[in-house]
Amino acid sequence: MSAYQNDIKAVAALKEKFGSSWNAINPESVARMRAQNRFKTGLDIAKYTAAIMRKDMAEYDANSGLYTQSLGCWHGFIGQQKLISIKKHLKTTNKKYLYLSGWMVAALRSDFGPLPDQSMHEKTAVSGLIEELYTFLRQADSRELDLLFTAQDEARAAGDKAKADAIQAQIDNYETHIVPIIADIDAGFGNPEATYLLAKKMIEAGACCIQIENQVSDEKQCGHQDGKVTVPHADFLAKINAVRYAFLELGVDDGVIVARTDSLGAGLTKQIAVTNEPGDLGDLYNSFLDCEEISAAELGNGDVVIKREGKLLRPKRLPSNLFQFRKGTGEARCVLDSITSLQNGADLLWIETEKPHVGQIKGMMDEIRKVIPNAKLVYNNSPSFNWTLNFRQQVFDTLQAEGKDVSAYDRAKLMSAEYDATELAQIADEKIRTFQRDGSAQAGIFHHLITLPTYHTAALSTDNLAKGYFAEEGMLAYVKGVQRQEIRQGIACVKHQNMAGSDIGDNHKEYFAGEAALKAGGKDNTMNQFH
Repeated sequence: MSAYQNDIKAVAALKEKFGSSWNAINPESVARMRAQNRFKTGLDIAKYTAAIMRKDMAEYDANSGLYTQSLGCWHGFIGQQKLISIKKHLKTTNKKYLYLSGWMVAALRSDFGPLPDQSMHEKTAVSGLIEELYTFLRQADSRELDLLFTAQDEARAAGDKAKADAIQAQIDNYETHIVPIIADIDAGFGNPEATYLLAKKMIEAGACCIQIENQVSDEKQCGHQDGKVTVPHADFLAKINAVRYAFLELGVDDGVIVARTDSLGAGLTKQIAVTNEPGDLGDLYNSFLDCEEISAAELGNGDVVIKREGKLLRPKRLPSNLFQFRKGTGEARCVLDSITSLQNGADLLWIETEKPHVGQIKGMMDEIRKVIPNAKLVYNNSPSFNWTLNFRQQVFDTLQAEGKDVSAYDRAKLMSAEYDATELAQIADEKIRTFQRDGSAQAGIFHHLITLPTYHTAALSTDNLAKGYFAEEGMLAYVKGVQRQEIRQGIACVKHQNMAGSDIGDNHKEYFAGEAALKAGGKDNTMNQFH
């Protein structure tokens, strides 16, 4: 017997127990309301979605074709619409997540207004957005189930038992819109205690997966900008531990931690690592520093020196009081960061790169997997990359290396639309199309995400509407470009009253007041024009 049928029986028994004062209570209405409110707390969600991620990780280990995907979002409605679209087009939410981008929280959710991705926004805006996203996803469940309940009532009223039973089967086997969220905690917003406190807030809001990066908190930069400063491994591992303790304290025993390294593009460190013996982790971190050998007599006022193999080495210190790494050490540092993180509590990796190149990613992951064979990557399919230019240049370089004639192309101008119909462009587009599949098969990428897609889609669609609406097209720009497409493509939001919960409220009114209910969905509701 389904949970829905069990709830009907349980409430019927309660109704009998409490007698005539409960005569107005309909057990099936209660069962419907319970089905629409399956997840009572954020911790319920975190535990449920953590199990999904763990299952998906195990399935990927067995078959690299079973990778997962997500799109970044900055508002609950955006996240809701993604999952509604996924269910509409793909019929299942399997292997589809949401990503919560710190960049978008900074740019779009701060009381200070738009901010760069430097951890200057209110830290609780992150946990607040997680809670908002799941509120909207739960409402999507409630709305979709409400439509099923209404259809079931209509089938019963028409005496169509077969249809009513078929709808009941859909209710009993309903797949929720609730999916895992990979949530960005930046560099932890302070010391390990601050990281722990914010992680708790995020988990209580529903996060089963927290992504943390190895930059220094008070110098944090966007992963695709210059000036990034990393911290020694011991500092980063303390924050990974803080997140794990937060998961365990709250009973989310299988919570997922993504350890992100920005070392590929980070040429600076604020600290020289503590080292107790040659070859330990601190010594390895310091071994990448750009140093010059000096004698004791050459020591200057305020100099910092490292002693290695009997030599005095002075790390090059910048006017900013930061120390720089040797050029060309980024990939080696990423490999060390990744292995160290996985050996000390992290579950997944994130290596921030400067371009989407499967070969580059594979090279680092191959080294990591020599030590940790099942190492898996979360990869940022970033809008900060010029995908068209990058892949056209990759194809150009490959063709040239193969001895093909590429004289018809100007490598520096391959973004130009004049190349769109060329063979080179078509090959590049195919490589973009298969990038996720290839990256997962060859480079250990378990999860592909686009950090800022709806930031860009909102800008593009608004631009297209504005340039027509405020010019010659007027209202036709909206009708032709938006509403007509909503109707013909079956976009649920064309019935925006229903999306906002009006029909759910009508049904509740009927539960509560019976025939006396004053409902909004009558014959004069203009939403009827969209039946």
